Amino acid sequence: MSDPVQLLAFAGSTRTQSLNKKLVKIAAEGARKAGAVVTVADLRDFAMPLFDEDLESREGPPPCATQLKKLMIASDGFIISSPEYNSSISAVLKNAIDWVSRAAAGERPLAAFSGKTAVLMAASPGALGGLRGLVHLRAILGNLNMIVLPEQRAIPTAHQAFEGDGRLKDATLHESVEALGHRLAFVTRKLKAV
Repeated sequence: MSDPVQLLAFAGSTRTQSLNKKLVKIAAEGARKAGAVVTVADLRDFAMPLFDEDLESREGPPPCATQLKKLMIASDGFIISSPEYNSSISAVLKNAIDWVSRAAAGERPLAAFSGKTAVLMAASPGALGGLRGLVHLRAILGNLNMIVLPEQRAIPTAHQAFEGDGRLKDATLHESVEALGHRLAFVTRKLKAV
């Protein structure tokens, strides 16, 4: 039997009560039900300075960027829930992508991203649920040579959508978010077998 699919799940938010952190955990559970091994990471645990090529030249990548990169390289795919900031993705998510995308000596370009899978989702208090930010994130990840699944979810009025235990109040919607994780695990398993 082949090794199980390894997925990394994270939100593009550092806020403690982040709606996107809640959402990504639901999709992660769906992936686990499909047999994937899922690591849920918090970008707050990987605090990095703003990307600065002069800083990189002087000091190398920040230790947290190297740690996150190792996690990403060890993963076959990503579950990402991205908040929408001013019709795009959050600065913390973009900064993490920028640092991790830098090739270390002897490392193949885009080692943490190239050929890997991703599924996207968003939760927002707004009426579009973070949809505009997902358009930008999809473009960024595609340019990093990732396979981004067409399925995605954007949860509007998300500040009213969750139960106290983190479940979505709408059972059908909850199942559809779990299905994203399940679908990512399924597709990634098939691609690993090729």
